[in-house]
Amino acid sequence: MTIRVLLADDQTLVREAFAMLVESARDMEVVGQAATGREAVELARGKRADLVVMDIRMPDLDGIEATRLIAADEDLAGVKVLVLTTYDTDENIVEALRAGASGFLVKDTRPAELLDAIRTVTAGEALLSPGPTARLIERFLRSPSPAATGGGPECLSEREREVLTLVARGLNNTEIAEALGLSPLTAKTHVSRIMGKLGARDRAQLVIVAYESQMVTPGSM
Repeated sequence: MTIRVLLADDQTLVREAFAMLVESARDMEVVGQAATGREAVELARGKRADLVVMDIRMPDLDGIEATRLIAADEDLAGVKVLVLTTYDTDENIVEALRAGASGFLVKDTRPAELLDAIRTVTAGEALLSPGPTARLIERFLRSPSPAATGGGPECLSEREREVLTLVARGLNNTEIAEALGLSPLTAKTHVSRIMGKLGARDRAQLVIVAYESQMVTPGSM
């Protein structure tokens, strides 16, 4: 399957560099480039991308609001958003995850890591960069804001709570299966059931739920 990628960044040189990199991968193609958040939303609807690489700081409509609009659009339910951040200075990353982003990357990431990140997020396998994710959440997750619309962790079984904790620590389904002595299919089933019970759209929201409910605490990663 060819992954259809939409690039959203207000810097032309950055977009063009990312475009050349994405086009160099045999399993990807760039279907559009957006210079503003609003344009990103419009192109996501028109180009039917599988994934949007979304900068946060853009004119007209920032990447967080653009992500929120994409995530809220039922016609774009299959579109994933991979947010770009400067990490040390951008305090909006958690809000981006809450808005519906499925992962993030720092802008100075290595080319191969960007391609791997696109594949990972498109597959819905895991939230990216578990170490930085933990530090970002530890630093910025101060005021509670619901990440999901279903019940809380108290509705989960003991096994499901174990799985949720491992998801929050950045493990993928295979790693969860190995840690708990399960088959990968069983681990995947548990993750899907947890999402259903918590009303979460992806693993990124599961991480936020785990932190907000203090199932995982800063420093426990």
